[in-house]
Amino acid sequence: MEEKDLYRVYSVYLKNKYGEKVYKLPINLPITCPNRDGSVGYGGCIFCGEVGAGFESLSNMIPVREQILTNKAYIKKKYKANKFIAYFQNFTNTYMDIDSFKKNITESILEDIVEIDISTRPDCISDKYLEFLEEIKNDYGVNITIELGLQTVNYHTLKKINRGHTLAEFIDSVIRIKSFGFEICTHLILNLPWDTMDDVIENAKILSALSVDQVKLHSLYVVENTPLAKLYKEGRIQIISKDEYVLRVINFLEYLKPDIVVQRLIGRAPEDNALFVNWNTSWWKIKEEIINKMIELKTFQGKKCSYLNGSALKKFKE
Repeated sequence: MEEKDLYRVYSVYLKNKYGEKVYKLPINLPITCPNRDGSVGYGGCIFCGEVGAGFESLSNMIPVREQILTNKAYIKKKYKANKFIAYFQNFTNTYMDIDSFKKNITESILEDIVEIDISTRPDCISDKYLEFLEEIKNDYGVNITIELGLQTVNYHTLKKINRGHTLAEFIDSVIRIKSFGFEICTHLILNLPWDTMDDVIENAKILSALSVDQVKLHSLYVVENTPLAKLYKEGRIQIISKDEYVLRVINFLEYLKPDIVVQRLIGRAPEDNALFVNWNTSWWKIKEEIINKMIELKTFQGKKCSYLNGSALKKFKE
């Protein structure tokens, strides 16, 4: 049994969509988040370090077009790639004035860019920005994907991690993005200390009910000099075991609608200045463990997705 038989693999999805392999080109902008600068809070999420998520990106002082050309030259040579996704990755890429947003997005458009992927927060989605992206899609023929950092549907946990928004903002943003026909990828952390297996399953059920298009799974890592690091050092939080994480991913996939694309099962993280990263195990080894466990359990994405469309009425339909 192959990986693609167990869940809907992102690379396979892209190849089917564009006819060949497609590679992401990360773009790093000199921006911040609303829970860092006082708009909705201070200090950012308790797990987020100074560099955010773009630890492997080029300097945010390099112009957008130059970042794309530099990254493209490297990937094109290494992988013989011909099609690319411009990926606005780090921090909140719609948290800027509309004119700056338009300038950055427009600079990313090149002949071999088939998609623009924008990572942001649910509380930083508004019609004005979506209307502009609709113009870009229509004028240049590029697809648009919005990546929403949710992390968990548990609004109590969202408050504990200083997320600055609740589940309501996520639902609102999904409805708005869907109305423009763009694809949505949701980021989740499946091993937040305050979440249980019930929360993991509810993550899958909420995303399925909202018909989110894609999901990207992370495991929590602990970076020095963050509020999370303080809690970790003081023993006030516990990180679940690797085996438990594997089971959480599998349970999540079982309850996830089978048509939702899975960008990844576990993320890479910066090891420098980190107190905890992926149980000191390579991300690809943990991915292999997840796949092998799914094969052992004879399970697959969507196996337990039987809760939608009036599921309690099944006995009257038999």
